[in-house]
Amino acid sequence: MTVGSLMEELARREAMVRQRIEEIREQIAGLESRLEAEQDRLSRLVITRETVEEILGEAAQAVQEPAGDVEAVDAADAAASVQVRPSALGVVTVPPWQPGMKATVLPRAYRDAVEIMVDAGQAMRAGQIAVAIGAAG
Repeated sequence: MTVGSLMEELARREAMVRQRIEEIREQIAGLESRLEAEQDRLSRLVITRETVEEILGEAAQAVQEPAGDVEAVDAADAAASVQVRPSALGVVTVPPWQPGMKATVLPRAYRDAVEIMVDAGQAMRAGQIAVAIGAAG
């Protein structure tokens, strides 16, 4: 091997190593970008979880406190009465089913939906029920 060819071989190898270094830097930059995106996502999830825990904690306290708006509903043929209470989260609470329970224990909107299904006399899709009660257009 001559000095000229040795120098050419060293230059070729140097260029290859520089190319690999550049590729590794690009991979690192891509990984840093992905890492930053995942850290942002994690931060949003942590904040969301903490907010939900805070809301649910407040809701649990509200449910544990005696409420003046609790409505006792007679379950007609049911052995015991059931209490229906609006949820602190804005969700309508439906009493647990008991043998002999009638639709009269349900909140008004739910009774309307049951009445529509009974009147239809056949299976209905949720979208059809929503249209019939005026909740969808």
